[in-house]
Amino acid sequence: MKIGIFDSGIGGLSVLHEAFHLLPDQEYVFYADTDHVPYGLKTPEEIRGYAKEIVEFLIDKGVDSVVVACNTATSVAIKYLRSTFSIPILGMEPAVKPAVEGTEKKRIMVMATPVTIREDKLKDLLHRVDENHRVDLLAMPKLVEFAEEEVYESKEVYSYLEEQFSDFDLSEYCALVLGCTHFNYFKPAYRRFFDENTLVIDGNNGTIRHLADVMGLELSRDNEIYSDPERYIETLNRTNYYFSGRPVNSTDELDRLKRLHKRLEEVRNN
Repeated sequence: MKIGIFDSGIGGLSVLHEAFHLLPDQEYVFYADTDHVPYGLKTPEEIRGYAKEIVEFLIDKGVDSVVVACNTATSVAIKYLRSTFSIPILGMEPAVKPAVEGTEKKRIMVMATPVTIREDKLKDLLHRVDENHRVDLLAMPKLVEFAEEEVYESKEVYSYLEEQFSDFDLSEYCALVLGCTHFNYFKPAYRRFFDENTLVIDGNNGTIRHLADVMGLELSRDNEIYSDPERYIETLNRTNYYFSGRPVNSTDELDRLKRLHKRLEEVRNN
């Protein structure tokens, strides 16, 4: 089965990376809209236009389903995409529900892009699951830029996090929800600020498990494919990568993708 996954940039690689672990025997087409990143600073109309063009591109490549591996695009475009195209289209949303259900009493911080925080989709989710009003929202747009630049634990990153967190008493939080796929690259940096028992939760695992349910796919029991280099290379070779419609085939671009996957493997269970 061929699965399309797209994001505004390289954040969606964290969803693809999780798919490599849980569904390593499938074929993937990954599309990073690097010409228009970050989506979090675009208008809803612009984002819907980009998303429509990307799904058309992926369908032309023969995908059986599409994962919108971008919380921002999901928040403003998922209903439109599902009404426009006939194939299964799955979106991302901040993993607020598992954070609320898996913790008690203390507060939960959800970090996301400005668009995700502003749109009704997240507000509706909080209305459904945050009955005790434990969730606080924090926009972190600059993390997208740092991720695209492959800057993860620099002085600039820590200064930005310190500034953004300065209005919160982080000792009050039992969970940090990553509401943007770009944010996964920074898991070690968050640990510098939060208690060691604070849960760091993203929606990647749940999204790929939902994809498996929708498409009738069996999850891998041995999902640690990186313990088997040959299997990983085989999965990687079955993946076609595109940057805003352009095939990724230069040595520099391929080397960058390998670095990004390596980083995601290093932080996957952080």
